[in-house]
Amino acid sequence: MLVLDLALKSLRNRAFSTSLTVGSIALSVALLVGVENVRMGTRESFSNTISQTDLIVGTKGGTIQLLLYSVFGMGAPTENVSWEAYRQWAEHPAVAWTIPYSLGDSHRGFRVIGTNEDFYRHYRYRGGQEIALAEGRVNEELLDVTLGADVAAELNYALGDEIVVTHGLGEVGFVDHSHMPFTVVGVLAKTFTPVDRAIYVTLEGMEAIHLEEGASTGSDDGQAHESDDGHAHETEAAPADDGHAHDGHVHEEAESAPADDGHAHEMDDGHAHEESESVPADDGHAHEAAESAPADDGHAHESDDGHVHETEAAPADDGHVHETDDGHAHDDAGAAPSDDGHVHDAAVDLSIEDVEVTQVTSFFVGLTSRRDVLQLQRQINDFEDEPMMAVIPGVALNEMWQGLGSAETGLRLVTIFVVLVGLLGMLVSLYTSLDERRREMAILRAVGAGPKRIVSLLVLESACLATAGAIGGLALVYVLLSAGQSIVEAQTGLFIPIRPPGSIELLYLCAVVTAGFLMGFVPALKAYRTALHDGLAVRV
Repeated sequence: MLVLDLALKSLRNRAFSTSLTVGSIALSVALLVGVENVRMGTRESFSNTISQTDLIVGTKGGTIQLLLYSVFGMGAPTENVSWEAYRQWAEHPAVAWTIPYSLGDSHRGFRVIGTNEDFYRHYRYRGGQEIALAEGRVNEELLDVTLGADVAAELNYALGDEIVVTHGLGEVGFVDHSHMPFTVVGVLAKTFTPVDRAIYVTLEGMEAIHLEEGASTGSDDGQAHESDDGHAHETEAAPADDGHAHDGHVHEEAESAPADDGHAHEMDDGHAHEESESVPADDGHAHEAAESAPADDGHAHESDDGHVHETEAAPADDGHVHETDDGHAHDDAGAAPSDDGHVHDAAVDLSIEDVEVTQVTSFFVGLTSRRDVLQLQRQINDFEDEPMMAVIPGVALNEMWQGLGSAETGLRLVTIFVVLVGLLGMLVSLYTSLDERRREMAILRAVGAGPKRIVSLLVLESACLATAGAIGGLALVYVLLSAGQSIVEAQTGLFIPIRPPGSIELLYLCAVVTAGFLMGFVPALKAYRTALHDGLAVRV
């Protein structure tokens, strides 16, 4: 105890050099332990992202690639799986549930994922925890959107806000789907997984935004079809060969092609009803005109009822669709519902039942019995109708870590050498300080301290420096984790848990203290060989 007390007083007497030595060791130890924490935390974060999912199915490609873009939101898919193939495997007797994913769009750098109610019902993470809502509800309508916790926090979105999805997966997309904005209806609770950094829409909504802007989901012949009330409702449809609607009323949605003679044609009621924005005539009829071609003489022509129907007429001041005397609303683009209950606008008229899903990017599979995993995986990989592959999440993760094993080993070696550099700095500090402490050593020898006690003193000083550096480095790691955990999670989507030191970290700390203890023998042996009179002699 006397030697230990002398060692501590000696270190305290050289406080500045001692602090520098302890600081260098602490930084190197913090790097070593911090790298190990990040490595273990990364593995744990990846493993906790998905749980209780037996297979992930997508198109043929790399196993790790399918895992990364489906689960972790990294990378881009190559091709999609047809809806027919997905339904065939979803209805397989061995399959208990599936979760379809449709990718390819983003919003301000966050991925947009098209899925259905099975995601909220069956998706599990971190040991079987369920997806929960922090507020609002899940998607039910075509243009509903549910936000991950990080998306809502970073972009400051609330329920009822509208967002525009962009085609593409990067920060800057290709095309904004501004013609069909989504409405925020829910925000998911925090999961500390990539789920927090994703935006979830319906499969039908994902499909609808990629339809041509203003396109209709009507029949494929492109003609004006007659509804139950006997009126022809067109959506960018070409007119009949004679330029007339079959019931005598032209109800056009967008830009109707003019008749071959370039004139506005009369209907059976004797009124010429042209295409776009209309002015109600004095007789209460809506006479539409926008982009139809005028007659060859360039004049507005008078119909049989004596009314002049001009081209390029200004819209009515109230911006509403006006009815003619026959009770029919004649309007085309962006129209409100007419009195007969029909909405003459393709974007507004769409509902979730009107859109047919044609493809998905990938889907998760849960089986009724885990004994069927390998058999079903082989069947999907051998599927002849469409090139597909199925991967087991745990196996794919192990394959990914094996590929990264050499990088982890290299990084660990670098940090070990950094610690060695710190310990060598301590050794240099102790060794060079002996010249300044020659008189101190001589006085100790003169008062009865033997060579062995001098060796013990220097070795204890070295061990104390190494121990203080190891403890300081460990404390620094926890301070940095506490301060930077949320930043790392927000920037990378990886959650690094704060946990007590594991066996590997404790092994590193013991190795550092042991190495410091052994290095103390180098200056101690030099002091042991120093004669008593060397420190007491007057130096000229």
